[in-house]
Amino acid sequence: MTDPRPSDPKAAARAIDAVRRGWPVAVGGLACLAIETADDAGLAAFDPDGRADILIGAGRAATLKLANQIEAADPERPVRVARAKWIDLDVATALADPGRDLATPLKGPFRAAPLGEAEAAAAVLRLARIAGVLPAYFVREGGADTVVTPTDIAAHEDAARLAIATRARLPVSAAEDAEIVAFRSAEGGDVHVALIVGRPDGNPPLVRLHSECLTGDVLGSLKCDCGPQLHAALAEIAGARWGILLYLRQEGRGIGLINKLRAYQLQDQGFDTVDANTRLGFAIDARDFGVAARMLALLGQDKVRLLTNNPAKVAGLEVAGIAVVERVPHALPANPFNQAYLATKRDRTGHQF
Repeated sequence: MTDPRPSDPKAAARAIDAVRRGWPVAVGGLACLAIETADDAGLAAFDPDGRADILIGAGRAATLKLANQIEAADPERPVRVARAKWIDLDVATALADPGRDLATPLKGPFRAAPLGEAEAAAAVLRLARIAGVLPAYFVREGGADTVVTPTDIAAHEDAARLAIATRARLPVSAAEDAEIVAFRSAEGGDVHVALIVGRPDGNPPLVRLHSECLTGDVLGSLKCDCGPQLHAALAEIAGARWGILLYLRQEGRGIGLINKLRAYQLQDQGFDTVDANTRLGFAIDARDFGVAARMLALLGQDKVRLLTNNPAKVAGLEVAGIAVVERVPHALPANPFNQAYLATKRDRTGHQF
């Protein structure tokens, strides 16, 4: 049952900080300690008797033969693993991180346990994604100094809470008549920006939703097409009557930079981008395109021409009230390093090139 109490704007921020620092958090009646940031002393204080179970996503549990077909269909669905005496912090870390499977053959067998606090378990896995850590915890019934509710966690990513923070003129190489607009929420989540090129003329703007990609946008990674897409989009928007580039802080399809690099490690082992994300315990695509819809609404735009190959972006805007009057394809040549990546986007996530 959803917590009926209003959200505490600061609770999720405190919980994110606690997870990153290796401190326990309580969600509902479930006390949780993130495996990635735990140490031996912290685990001993959290669980002196060594009885705390382990919570992971179904995508990771499927590789351990612990998820049934229904659970495995949703990689983020929580699965509780019964604690055995031989599961110490090192074993739990290997259990949590699929990147270590080849170097550290897992002991076993593992046994699934009754989930119990299902809503709290799902919320704390979501909290891990927001905090940028592996979705894996030691869990036990009880409390902790840092308390957060599923409502608090959901509110932290609620697109409706975004507001314009500031705006300024920003001439860029693709367009000298550009303006940058920054958006943030009171909960202190990620800051998203829009680059407005040209002046509104009553026609739907040409819009590109671009998810942040440090490796591609800044470092020139050849593993993806993000950097070339960004610069080509700016050039195409500049050539239109007017348009908007939305730069969304949703690195790695919403799983964050560190977990994206973990997915890269799995890709080096032969997994494609879809399987890499799910083996980590994340959704195939954890982005929220309602954020982009909210940004457009705040800019006074309810109809757009969308520069994309991704039908999910079209659907995400339309379900949030933004009409996509035209989908404009945005395909760029492949290179030897991203051919498989582009094929996966086409064959497994429905991109239309």
